Amino acid sequence: MKEKEQEFLNRIESHKGILYKVSKMYMDNYDDQQDLFQEIVCQLWKSYDTFRNESQFSTWMYRVAVNTAIVFLRKEKRKVDKYEIASENIKDDEGDSHIKESQLDHFYKAVQKLEKIDKAIIFYQLEGFSHKEIGENLGISEGNARVKLNRAKEKLKEIIKNQGYGF
Repeated sequence: MKEKEQEFLNRIESHKGILYKVSKMYMDNYDDQQDLFQEIVCQLWKSYDTFRNESQFSTWMYRVAVNTAIVFLRKEKRKVDKYEIASENIKDDEGDSHIKESQLDHFYKAVQKLEKIDKAIIFYQLEGFSHKEIGENLGISEGNARVKLNRAKEKLKEIIKNQGYGF
């Protein structure tokens, strides 16, 4: 295997959690998440030559992943039942982890109802990006990122309340 390919695969392996999070935030069922994951990896590989090590690989990867997810979602334009739960994802023998998994599932379903830009902002915030970094990645000012993040959080709270999972 060529050195460049191995380097790419190593970087993907060490940051694959990012890809799983983006896929889960933008797609609601497992098969679509896997399709998006593969699409992101393809786009990362196609644009790997453009990565110039001017920023961290993970920062560049975030940007490509979110942009790919937005384009993928726009292309697909499919309406899938947001409340479909695959039986293999249900764990009933693990008390506390089952509750946490349920809460996380509820959260992701709520995030999927947000607009594309709000999903990206929530994702970046969950990953610990500063308002400045969020703004840079989305091409908006730091102040605008702060305002949009607060609005996205409020929308998310409202969606969760409306789903019967109150605060």
